[in-house]
Amino acid sequence: MVSIDPARGPSAGAAAESAAGEDLGQEARAAGTASGGWPDRALGLARRLGDAAPFPGEGRTGELWDLLAALGAADLSVARVVEPHLDALAILRQAGLGRPEAGSMWGVFAAEGPGTRLEARRTAEGWRLHGTKPWCSLAKALTHAVVTAHTGPDARRAFAVPLGHPAVVAREGGWHALGLPGIPSGPVDFDGVPAEPVGEDGWYLERPGFAWGGIGVAAVWHGGALGVARRLWAAASQRTPDQIALAHLGTADLALGTARAVLADAAAAVDARRAEGSAGALWALRARGTVAAAAEAVLTVADHALGPAPLAFEAEHAQRVADLRLYLRQHHAERDTAALGRSLLEAGERPW
Repeated sequence: MVSIDPARGPSAGAAAESAAGEDLGQEARAAGTASGGWPDRALGLARRLGDAAPFPGEGRTGELWDLLAALGAADLSVARVVEPHLDALAILRQAGLGRPEAGSMWGVFAAEGPGTRLEARRTAEGWRLHGTKPWCSLAKALTHAVVTAHTGPDARRAFAVPLGHPAVVAREGGWHALGLPGIPSGPVDFDGVPAEPVGEDGWYLERPGFAWGGIGVAAVWHGGALGVARRLWAAASQRTPDQIALAHLGTADLALGTARAVLADAAAAVDARRAEGSAGALWALRARGTVAAAAEAVLTVADHALGPAPLAFEAEHAQRVADLRLYLRQHHAERDTAALGRSLLEAGERPW
């Protein structure tokens, strides 16, 4: 399932640089849910970027997060296809498993939910998964996923799982979201599905890359906020703005600048090996909280500045707003802010 090939090709850096800009945005828009051919073109883009994008923690983390933000600004659904594929490749690399088989398309299913439990059992033939995993995005379109499962009462482990196995059943009909409608994220049932361990018990949550992946998601939120703010800019540019319109632009700029700054600082900390262990968890809480607050500020100011017309009559803007509102709910709001405060106190040093 996974082959050992830890190095990227020599042209990976140039390919990533050429992709991270307006050309990437145009390609993402062309692969979006409104363009036809969904999700095949988005999956193809994810595979291509999987061969080109930098890995986090290897000196070019800022480039990776800029790439994710560019995708989010263009089309959040496309970003929701690409980001977990890149995250899964990074997880496999961090576990020492290297590159997966050519042409495979990966997701990461690590959420837990009430009333569901996925268990991993060791048999004479290897590990097998039994039970149900919630929040499995695009499970029917992917070939593989990194899936976390319980190996005991208080232990979980990550596994590489082939989603094309006949004992994998993605439930249909439960996804009613107005945001990200092309990314169904319902439960998946596993009935004795073979699985390859990715790390030992507890490794998935304890590795430094867990925090880095969470910040990568925040980079996509930042991109989504940029997309909304660009509609605000376009409206202000089409007529002479009054003081209120200027204040709206200024508010958006302050929010986006704060988000951009914390992502840049976090990327520098990751590449300097200053974002591991408890320090990495603190960086993730800080970056995700800052970006989530900035994105929510941009959504609010855009609503105030633009009024109902774009939400009612512009499909692209209305969909982008709905997508971003749903995606931001991956952030646990006040609970994550409280966790940040706890982490600051436990660090034992005055943070400011």
